[in-house]
Amino acid sequence: MSRYTREYGPEATALAFPLGGIGTGNVSLGARGDLRDWEICNRPAKGNRLPNTFFALWTRTASGRCVTRVLEGPIQPPHDGSHGYHPSTGAGLPRCRHSRFRGEYPLAWVELADPALPVRVSLEAYTPLIPLCPEDSGIPCAILSYTVENTSDEVVALTLVGSLTNPVGGVTFDRFGNYRGAGGNQNEYRESEVYRGLWLRSTTLPSDDLRYGDMTLATDHPVITYKRAWLRGAWWDYLREFWQDLSEDGRLEDLGYESPSEPGKTDTCSLGLRDELAPGETHTYRFVLTWYFPNRPHSWREEAGEIVRNHYASRFASSWDVAGYVFTHLARLEQGTKLFHDALFESTLPDCVLEALSANIVPLRSNTCFWLEDGRFLAWEGCFDDRGCCEGSCTHVWSYAHTLAFLFPSLEREMRRIEFEVETDERGWMAFRTYRTFGEQFVWPWGSQQPEAAADGQMGSILRVLREWRLSGDMEWLRRVWPGVKSALAYASAQWDGDGDGVLDGRQHNTYDVEFYGPNPLCGLYYLAALRAVEELAEVLGEANLARRCREVFERGSHRLDELLWNGEYYEQLGDEDAWPYQHGKGCLADQLLGQLQAHVLGMGYLVPEEHVRQALRSIWRYNFRADLSEHVNCQRTFALNDEAGLLMCTWPRGGQPTFPFPYSDEVFTGSEYQVAAHMIYEGLLEEGLQIVGAVRGRHDGRRRNPWDEVECGHHYARSMASWALLLALSGFTCDVARREMTFRPVTAASAEEGVFTCFWSTGLGWGTYTQRLDAETGQWVPEVKVLWGDLRGVRVRACGKEWTLS
Repeated sequence: MSRYTREYGPEATALAFPLGGIGTGNVSLGARGDLRDWEICNRPAKGNRLPNTFFALWTRTASGRCVTRVLEGPIQPPHDGSHGYHPSTGAGLPRCRHSRFRGEYPLAWVELADPALPVRVSLEAYTPLIPLCPEDSGIPCAILSYTVENTSDEVVALTLVGSLTNPVGGVTFDRFGNYRGAGGNQNEYRESEVYRGLWLRSTTLPSDDLRYGDMTLATDHPVITYKRAWLRGAWWDYLREFWQDLSEDGRLEDLGYESPSEPGKTDTCSLGLRDELAPGETHTYRFVLTWYFPNRPHSWREEAGEIVRNHYASRFASSWDVAGYVFTHLARLEQGTKLFHDALFESTLPDCVLEALSANIVPLRSNTCFWLEDGRFLAWEGCFDDRGCCEGSCTHVWSYAHTLAFLFPSLEREMRRIEFEVETDERGWMAFRTYRTFGEQFVWPWGSQQPEAAADGQMGSILRVLREWRLSGDMEWLRRVWPGVKSALAYASAQWDGDGDGVLDGRQHNTYDVEFYGPNPLCGLYYLAALRAVEELAEVLGEANLARRCREVFERGSHRLDELLWNGEYYEQLGDEDAWPYQHGKGCLADQLLGQLQAHVLGMGYLVPEEHVRQALRSIWRYNFRADLSEHVNCQRTFALNDEAGLLMCTWPRGGQPTFPFPYSDEVFTGSEYQVAAHMIYEGLLEEGLQIVGAVRGRHDGRRRNPWDEVECGHHYARSMASWALLLALSGFTCDVARREMTFRPVTAASAEEGVFTCFWSTGLGWGTYTQRLDAETGQWVPEVKVLWGDLRGVRVRACGKEWTLS
């Protein structure tokens, strides 16, 4: 049973819980139970609403009392639109008086109540998500299950209705709020042996049009009523006719329209589920909403002429086909999704950590990421409100992220394949933004000079090859990317470490969208970690000489970097801070130890002296964390403000702030906050690390910000997936699938339950839970590993000073 109890009322107007699969787009569930932000057509669409789209309930008691309600909580202020609410919002229809929202991604629940209703209603919503099963986690669907309990002492007849406007071809609004459709749309009633419903399509769009597609609203409930198209009348007669029709007797009259919608128009349809409940009886009614918009540009540019299809289009022929798959496999999909949910949320990790872990799975299933028909998995950094932001699976941002690697490692390996097999040239220069995979050239946006290689991104990608190898043991994949890995490291050595002392010099492009000049801790520690990674991989592949050279350079670099950059409190950048613009110089950089954190994730040990690492983290806490930002001067982008808490990207406690420091120095990045917090936990600074995580999640309270959307350079920003390192730090989990080994060294002090520690774990072979309990008699910890998915027979486990083999 989940311990997590955070709830949101209808006033949480920023809350939008995304429903949708990997590479499918989303529709979001709001705190009131409303559907919002329809982003299902291969591009972001924040604020996009579908007219006349909502769920409603009609009830009639045996004594003849009828009540009809929209199944949403009350609409929240402000109510100050120039023309009020348009009728297509349904804002004037009676809604439930009370609503409470609870979200534990990938599951969400909404409790609805109204004193006039003889029933109590709750909604459970989700899209299947099963780690290691990207296909079943990449279904374009939302499963909406309404549970209705008869709280009266009479038999209650009911009709539960879902209404949906056909969006195919696009829906636009004029300044009065009137909506227009593409024309030529048609809604068709269909049924199969298992399910029945309405199929929304276009009769005019060719199959190679970017707007081509269809939607389905279906149910497995046997007794239904439907209206294929609302009234095609004047003014707002459509809404009045629907509401009166439903409220009269709970039956929907199909108006008999056989022709498609007129030019410039589209139709709304409704599907109703009819039933009777005895006093005290409870029943669950299921809707499945599916969509199918297969075509997207074969480019980062929307104006590109070539079309490519989404991965889900290789599996399904239509949204009706998707619905068939969902209903056929529903028991398995639901069981796997809830098994994962329970494994994650029944852990004893702090609530703020559970939020950070689960909420930041969302970017993988947002429009930040897309998955193509041929298997390529690509991503933006994040999303504008209406399009992707910062293209190219950017290596220096994605190097922070761990969520995809641990939940869907095959997709993460595909990203490495593209980086090293496609985007790394014969010199070892890696494009930190993917273009060649589309047959395009990486164009440097700031002038016409040769595009830079990103030192942190290139080293981060090398390091992540070791992570992917450890998680999968996939030798065929490793041999495929290995030539690119070697050439990428050779390029780094020649370009930035020409003297071979193991310290990067010269011009180093990095994740702050500038170049750092000279030795600096961000790129320098990443380089040391990359050397260690290539050393280990070279040993695996029998290249002893390369392994030895990497070790020698690492040892020189470890000593030299510490000698050059350690100032007694933290690592700083060497050189004149004003010789070049946008440096950090003597500043205390939040990301200075990022390479060391990644080394801890991989169980590599220390890259620089252990005591210096801990002291640097104490300095980051002392100088960069603000419990109250009211007095903080920020002339850059603002992601935290007023009395909110946050970790600043850079401060200058010893003076020496450049006249123009690097562009993001005054800001907070949630991804950087998470990586620092995780590193603090690794180093024993538990309270400080959790306070940082709590600050991030406290800012995302549903009122100020969406709890399921951590913004940086765009919505659902990829760097936020650094949060998965919190789980790795708190569990002390490492694995090596090739060696068939797993290790747990949990931070038991972080447990919410004294004498027991429980958490989720995952590898490329399977996933499950780890628990250790304190034996009251012996005072010894007793460990237990449960495998909930996959096959880990023969894997050796080390925990609590014990070692055993899974069977």
